[in-house]
Amino acid sequence: MKVDAMLNLNLNRIGYGAMQLAGPGVYGPPADPENAKAVLRRAVELGVDHIDTSDFYGPRVVNELIREALHPYEGLTVVTKVGYRRTPDKSWVPAHQPHELREAVHDNLRALGVDRLDVVNLRVGGREEGSVGERFGVLAELRQEGLIEHLGLSNAGPEQLDEARAIAPVACVQNSFNVVDRADSDTLDRTTALGIAYVPFFPLGGFTPFHHRVLDEVAAEHGATARQVALAWLLHRAPNVLPIPGTSSVRHLEENLASAELRLSEQDLTRLDTIG
Repeated sequence: MKVDAMLNLNLNRIGYGAMQLAGPGVYGPPADPENAKAVLRRAVELGVDHIDTSDFYGPRVVNELIREALHPYEGLTVVTKVGYRRTPDKSWVPAHQPHELREAVHDNLRALGVDRLDVVNLRVGGREEGSVGERFGVLAELRQEGLIEHLGLSNAGPEQLDEARAIAPVACVQNSFNVVDRADSDTLDRTTALGIAYVPFFPLGGFTPFHHRVLDEVAAEHGATARQVALAWLLHRAPNVLPIPGTSSVRHLEENLASAELRLSEQDLTRLDTIG
């Protein structure tokens, strides 16, 4: 099941978010690097062709694992993001200055071992942060220089999306959205209208996975798991939605990807709409 949403990229609906492959707090190496690489390889074996990462995961750790496991990325779209950096106390610090954005792009190029990045998302601090024009303009220049194929936004609102589109084509928007937290519905609806990929991060709740009685009930009726129902709901929400559930477990990876085959009825969807 594919969606032609990232411009000319024809991607499977469910991708893989690699953030959880880093150590605790998304900092440092994982306890078992070989297991992390096995998860990445299994994802590709099962048809994943869209992996989300960033050089500030680790930092650098996750990109290096991806390179070691999957380079030269044949048939694979690797999506990274810039705009923040990590400090030794594990903080996430904005890195929005032009020189910081340029350095981040080059850091990703080196860590992933490529001459051009498939997709780079500008990570912003939310719609309340206001204009993204100057920052997005820097990435547009790097795209013109041939270092980036496609551009996107992360954690942005519809007004910021429209501002960015006036500067350069936007291939995707990556925001927090799931069956429990639907606050970003307006951005999703805007991307759907424009034919832009909407990539929900934390599709299962992120660092604090959600639980809900209705999810459990619908899952039991389908012989599925609540996680699978939550992902299936996202796939039903709009045709341009490409979830990127993350995990460091091969078993959970296989479970997540199997959700693409789960068909929810109109009655199921009505019941699930009582959650959000």
